[in-house]
Amino acid sequence: MLILFDFRLILYDNRIKMSNFEYSNELFRIINGAIRLDVDKVRSYSEFLAEKLKNDGEDVLAKRIYTLLAEKSQQLRPVDIAQRKAIPVDSESRFPLLERVDPTLYEEAPLILSDIQWDIIQEFILIAKSESKVDLSSLSILLYGPPGTGKSRLARYIAHELGLDLYVARLDGLVSSFLGSTSKNIRALFEFASKRPCILFLDEFDAIAKLRSDNLELGELKRVVNSFIQNLDAVGQETVIIAATNHEELLDPAIWRRFSYRVEFFYPSFTQRIEMWQQFLPKDQFSQKERFVLADLSEGFSGSDIKEVCIRLSRRKIVYQNSIELRDAFKILRNLSLGDAPETKYISNFSGQDDKCIASYLSIRNKKLYSSSVISKLIGVSKATANRHIKGDTSYGRGEKSSPL
Repeated sequence: MLILFDFRLILYDNRIKMSNFEYSNELFRIINGAIRLDVDKVRSYSEFLAEKLKNDGEDVLAKRIYTLLAEKSQQLRPVDIAQRKAIPVDSESRFPLLERVDPTLYEEAPLILSDIQWDIIQEFILIAKSESKVDLSSLSILLYGPPGTGKSRLARYIAHELGLDLYVARLDGLVSSFLGSTSKNIRALFEFASKRPCILFLDEFDAIAKLRSDNLELGELKRVVNSFIQNLDAVGQETVIIAATNHEELLDPAIWRRFSYRVEFFYPSFTQRIEMWQQFLPKDQFSQKERFVLADLSEGFSGSDIKEVCIRLSRRKIVYQNSIELRDAFKILRNLSLGDAPETKYISNFSGQDDKCIASYLSIRNKKLYSSSVISKLIGVSKATANRHIKGDTSYGRGEKSSPL
C-alpha cells in the first residue's frame, strides 16, 4: 500500500528516532493490516497514530498522515477520513450489534473500590499501555458481581485511561431474539473490533457464555458458546476485551480460562457507603453523623442505588421547594428496598412495621448512632415520642453490626 511508503519516510524524520519510537505499536498494526490487505485496519490505526502525534505536539507529522488518508486511500475506498466503518448489524433484524460509547463524554465521580480491586485494574491498564503487550495474546478482563456495583463504570474508566473508544455489545437481546444467527453475529463483533484501536465490552456476558452442560438450554446455544470461545482465542493482540456479568455461576469453566484478569464486585462496605454518600450528596446536605446514619441504613444497597437516592432527593427538593430532611432520605431508602434483592438490605426489615417497631429496631442495632434525636428525625416525631417508642418494644431486625462513630 502506498501509505506505508510515506510512513517509512516519516520514520526517518530526525524528530523521531526508531531507537526510541514510542509509536511502534500503531506502526506494527498498520503494517499488519497492510500485509493482510485490510484497508479498514490500516485506516483506523493510521487515524489513531495521527491523533497521538497531534496530542504530543507533532502537528506536522499528524497533518501528513491525515493528508495521506484523505488522498491516497481514495484509490482503495472512497470514504471520508472521519468516517468509521459501519457498525455491524444483525442480518435479520437490522439492529446494530454494538453501541459506540465515548468515555470522554462522561463526567463521573471517582470509582470507590477496594485496594485489591485497584491493584488488579492498575496492572491491567499498565500492561495495556505497555509496548511489551505486542508479544502477548489479547488482553481480557472479566468483571462479575451484583448489578449496580460499578462494572460498566469501570469499563468506561479503563477506556478513558487508555484513550480508546468503547464499543458495547449487550448480548442478552442478541441471543434471545435470533438464536440461529448468533454465531455469525459474534464473529462480526470480533472482526469489527479487531480492525480498530478500541475496547470491546461484552455486557450481560452470561447470555452467551452459559454452561455448556446446562441441559435446559438448546443445543444451538452450546454451539454458540463454542463459537464465542473460538473467536475469543483468535482475536488479535491489539484488541482489549472487557466482559461483565451479574451471574458468574452460569459461566462455562472454559470461559473463565480465557480471562487472565478477573475483578469481583461486592455490595459496598460501611466505609465505602460513607464515601458514596459524601460523593453523591451536596456538601452542605446533612451533618457527618447523619451521613453515618445513611451509610448504616443503606447496608446491602449498591452504589447505583445510593446514587439514585441522591438523585431523588434533589428532585424532591425542586418539586416541593423545601429543604431536604433525614426522613426524606429514609422514605426513599425504604421505597428502593422493595422488590430488588430485599434479602440483602437491612432496611427491608421495616416493611409493614409501625414507627414503634422501627424505633426499637434501630435503638437495639446501635444505641450510640440511633439516639432518640436521630430516630425522631427519621420517623418524623418528637424526641419525647421517639424515646417512648424506643422503650416500648424490644424486638429487632437482622443485619450487620454498624460501625461505631
